Amino acid sequence: MPALGGFAAPALGGFAAPALFGFASSIGLIAAIGAQNAFVLRQGIRNEHVLPVVLLCAASDLVLILAGIAGVGAIITAHPTLTTVARYGGAAFLIGYGLLAARRATRPTAMTPADAGPARLTSVLLTCLALTFLNPHVYLDTVVLLGTLANQQGERRWLFGAGAAAASAVWFFGLGFGGRRLAGLFARPATWRILDWLIAATMLALGISLLLGSP
Repeated sequence: MPALGGFAAPALGGFAAPALFGFASSIGLIAAIGAQNAFVLRQGIRNEHVLPVVLLCAASDLVLILAGIAGVGAIITAHPTLTTVARYGGAAFLIGYGLLAARRATRPTAMTPADAGPARLTSVLLTCLALTFLNPHVYLDTVVLLGTLANQQGERRWLFGAGAAAASAVWFFGLGFGGRRLAGLFARPATWRILDWLIAATMLALGISLLLGSP
């Protein structure tokens, strides 16, 4: 069976093999520093709208995984203009978000997020959606790559998809609710400024890489 990153699917029989392969493949793609993960972590630390955010992220991945299994990945591959539009739109959004994070980090008199008023749920969810669907890599990785791996499983492709979706849910719930345990560490404004600088650097680097066409 074809390998992902040098690792082949587990040699297990029955229904477990494709599900476990899907779980491992999905975790390998999403467990990295990125715009969406940084946003979910920040919401977790703030303890603000954590459940809606992680549910939205997991549901978004589920839709993308199902789309890949259903063959949408072939359409994306055949029409690269779609990813080009997402690339430039995503770059503009990421750079703008990164500049806002840098602005927060350079304001030493600003309140900590715990002291500030909560952001509106609608605004938080719209930001989450933008960070998810304006990232062209989400289509190449989740739709095209996972869709291709899933369809190599034949009739068991939906088991692969179930494993991949489960991995996404485990990751985002762990990231969001695990971030709440760091709230004590982030009780000081200085700690938040460090996090905002890291978020700014991540968002700006990702935005610039999209503009330059880096993979």
